[in-house]
Amino acid sequence: MIHFRPLPRLTIATVIATAILCGLGAWQIQRLHWKLGLIAEVTRNMSGPVLPLGRALAMGPDAAQYHRVALTGHFENAKEAYIFSTGPNGEPVYHVVTPFITARGAFLVDRGIVPPELRKPGTRQNGEPDGAHTIVGIWHIPDSAGLFTPAPDLKQRIWYSRDLVGLAKADGIALAAPVIVEADAAPNPGGWPRGGQTVVTFRNGHLQYAVTWFGLAWALVCMYLAYHWSLGRLDVIWRGRRLWRGRTPPSKSG
Repeated sequence: MIHFRPLPRLTIATVIATAILCGLGAWQIQRLHWKLGLIAEVTRNMSGPVLPLGRALAMGPDAAQYHRVALTGHFENAKEAYIFSTGPNGEPVYHVVTPFITARGAFLVDRGIVPPELRKPGTRQNGEPDGAHTIVGIWHIPDSAGLFTPAPDLKQRIWYSRDLVGLAKADGIALAAPVIVEADAAPNPGGWPRGGQTVVTFRNGHLQYAVTWFGLAWALVCMYLAYHWSLGRLDVIWRGRRLWRGRTPPSKSG
């Protein structure tokens, strides 16, 4: 049996705070299930069959996200741009992004990476394809530029984010879809650019966040009970014997 004389105001505040903490924990559990579903969907799309361009356009940019898509057309190599980034080992690289003209409109294709010394087209002439080609790549809607992303160097055509609107405006083209197609790892003549650079990483710390919120709720309840015990407002009685009363610790025989 428990004899408990709670303080009204403290109890109300504790109930409200505990409910908020538990609500945040439950929300993180929901986010965890959503994130796991997203990861499974992306994995399934990237390993699925190659879609023809018409099918991808009919699905819409969002639904076709991370699907492999085949495009047939030609590159406008004179309008290629360079997105500064880091390579697999943290080294500086440039992504070569080139307009690709198809019968259904223009697309931006990320052909892959080159080291800084091969940024200029003249250093890799074998890798500048002419004429009609069919390429396969990942259909991807890039993230928006961050608040602190540097402005592009338009003279050198160097960008620090895949700004679709800015790239299309600089190239004087109208995109058929607000996406970048990231070329697969099929080798280019001369070895550069090196495709197959799609990186899919999803931070998934929702389980840790949920444990944190639920842990804080549990700690708050424990502190609430301990405070009442310290004031002598919480007694525990078992089979007629008082096991715990206020500030008095239980006896050795108890």
